[in-house]
Amino acid sequence: MTEEIHLTFLRHGRSRADDEEVHEGRYDSPLTEVGRTQVQARAQEFLSRKFHFDKIVASTLQRAHETATIIGESLQVAVETDADWMEFDNGPLAGMHRALAAERYPKPAFRNPYEPFCETGESDWEIYCRGARAVEKIVRRGAGHYLVVAHGGILNAAMRTVVGVQPFINQHGIVFGFGDTGYVRLIYRPTEHTWILREFNTGL
Repeated sequence: MTEEIHLTFLRHGRSRADDEEVHEGRYDSPLTEVGRTQVQARAQEFLSRKFHFDKIVASTLQRAHETATIIGESLQVAVETDADWMEFDNGPLAGMHRALAAERYPKPAFRNPYEPFCETGESDWEIYCRGARAVEKIVRRGAGHYLVVAHGGILNAAMRTVVGVQPFINQHGIVFGFGDTGYVRLIYRPTEHTWILREFNTGL
């Protein structure tokens, strides 16, 4: 069907923050060599399976943008960025060691979905709405094959809007387990408002 919109959501490879044991979020951590190897392997898989993309849209954070660049060079597809695909804004926790964060910002017993994360970060509703907006912008491009390279948090938010479930409230709700270079393949039929989940690869 020519009006179909083919979407692939891909999470970036392993980043330095994983090795540093710090909170990531908006911390602009680069890929590690392990991460680059993961991405190169994923690019080779896409080539061997003859995946085709008209455009790659990436988060502006370097771990996702570098992932997109490696894929784009392998598949010879142009990459553009969209800040709406940035990771969850985790406020003061970005780049903070997990042990220190647990001491300074202990997890509250309850945080409602309208409340900013750690006072200055995003609320659950904010990232959910941002995910919906990001998906809408891709859909409005019209028929084609698009690869989005982003992060676990925002990809989960986008997927929740696709399947029609509420935000991830107070650590409760549905979770899509994107590991390193995990991806999901979707088809959207705009004349029917039908989403088809073709494949979910949880990654490494």
